[in-house]
Amino acid sequence: MTPVLELADVTFRRNGKQIIDGISLTVQPGEHWALLGPNGAGKSTLLGFCAAVTFPTTGAVHVLGQQLGRVELAKLRHWIGHVNPRHRLQSPLTVREVVLTGITATIDLPMHWSPTAEDVQRADAMIETVGMSAKADGSWPTLSQGERGRALIARALIASPRLLLLDEPTTGLDVAAREQLLETVDALDQTHPDMASVLVTHHLEELPTSTTHALLIAEGRTVASGPARQTVTTDNVTAAFDHPIEVGYVDGRWSARTKANRIDL
Repeated sequence: MTPVLELADVTFRRNGKQIIDGISLTVQPGEHWALLGPNGAGKSTLLGFCAAVTFPTTGAVHVLGQQLGRVELAKLRHWIGHVNPRHRLQSPLTVREVVLTGITATIDLPMHWSPTAEDVQRADAMIETVGMSAKADGSWPTLSQGERGRALIARALIASPRLLLLDEPTTGLDVAAREQLLETVDALDQTHPDMASVLVTHHLEELPTSTTHALLIAEGRTVASGPARQTVTTDNVTAAFDHPIEVGYVDGRWSARTKANRIDL
């Protein structure tokens, strides 16, 4: 089975500073990875490798069996879905129109391009998948942050990606909206069983129950990597965040809190 994603001993330097220092990662079809680490650990840079938008200084990156630097990136990116809550949409498109931009891989609908009836049907199917059918004609500026997040997942899915990247998808959401979005992500394990995913976060509470593997990094280096239950542990999270963190796991979800002595007032 060809891996969906392979990073082999990659490094990355910017302005003389080492951002990534010898990280390796292999993602197989159907696996759902969490990329965890503190701010400044290098998570965004690694996600750039996965998205085929950033090239390593040294090491090799293979995405969908193709090595970066030896493949036409536009064709490769067609098979990569990217969910970024900081989507830079400026015009008041409807949810359906936003989802359709996933076909053209653009922010707005291109001039002189019109979707086919089949495109529209597929957009509506993806909107239904994320539970947004009632909002299909809703204008983007009127949506809540949680609704936008689910719409962006539908946008990412419309091109039938083999790799889905989620860049801190619950940023700015309240608890209810976060849980709705995580339920949407969890459902993808059933609707798109062969699709692999990488979700970036620094909050353990934001990991969906479908998470199968995890990579913990700190200061551009691997702290731990492997099956999620064996990797997202008190010792590993404490090491990654350089702070005493107690990790809990109940009903498929993780939690984290500071290890602290009781303070009597």
